[in-house]
Amino acid sequence: MRALRILIVVLVILGGLFVIADRVAVDFAENEAADRVRAGEGLTAAPDVSIKGFPFLTQVASGELDEVEIGIPDYEASTGTDGGTVRITDLKADMRGVEFSGDFGSATARTATGSAVIPYDELLKAAKSEPTQIAPGVTARIAGLSAGGDGKIKLSVDATVLGIDLPRPVSVVGSLVVEGDSVQVRADSLPDLGVGLTESAIRSITDFQQAIDELPGGIKLDKVEGAADGVKITVQGSNIRLAG
Repeated sequence: MRALRILIVVLVILGGLFVIADRVAVDFAENEAADRVRAGEGLTAAPDVSIKGFPFLTQVASGELDEVEIGIPDYEASTGTDGGTVRITDLKADMRGVEFSGDFGSATARTATGSAVIPYDELLKAAKSEPTQIAPGVTARIAGLSAGGDGKIKLSVDATVLGIDLPRPVSVVGSLVVEGDSVQVRADSLPDLGVGLTESAIRSITDFQQAIDELPGGIKLDKVEGAADGVKITVQGSNIRLAG
C-alpha cells in the first residue's frame, strides 16, 4: 500500500508539472503569436491572443491548434484605392484549425468567424455630412447617425430651402446591406424637406456606402446591422493568414 501511495503522489506531482509546463508554453506562444500578428498587420499595439484547448503541447506536436481567439480593440481598415481608412473597434475573430510553423513565423486558419463595430461617427465620414446642393435653392446634409431599431439605423437630415434652415433635423430610418466589400445604407422612405424634390435628388444625400477593402488576414464582410454604439459587422473566411 505504501508503494501505491508513493506512486500516486509521484503521478500527481508529474501531472502538476506537466500542467505548469503546458500553461507556460501556451503563454509564451500567445505572446509570440500576438507579436507576429501586430507586425504583420501593422498594428500600433499587440492584439489579445488566446489559444484554446488542453493540452497545448500535444497540439504543438501535431502542428495544428484547435482554436485561436484574437481581439483587436482598434483597427484602421483600408477603404480601397483612395488611400483612406475607416476605424473599426472591438474586432474579435475565432480561428479554427490553425496550422503553424515551429517559430510561429507563419500561421493559417482553416476557417474564421468574427465580429466588429464601425462607430457611427466613423460611418458618418462616408456620408455627405457637409451641405450639398441637391436642387436649385436647396442644400442638405446628413447631420448624424444613430441606432434605428430592428438592426437598422436612423439618419438625421439637415436642410436649407431658399436660404431658410429647417427648424430641426428630419429623421428617416435606413437599411443596411453588404455588397461585396462595402456596407451600403439605403433610406427606407424619403424624408419630407418641405419642398417637392425628385427621389434621386433626396437619395443623393440619404443613400451612401462605406467600403472596407482590407480586414486582417483577408477575412470578408458577411452581415451587417445597426446597434447601440455603431454598425455591427460579422465577418468570415477560410484559409486566413495570421502571420507570414
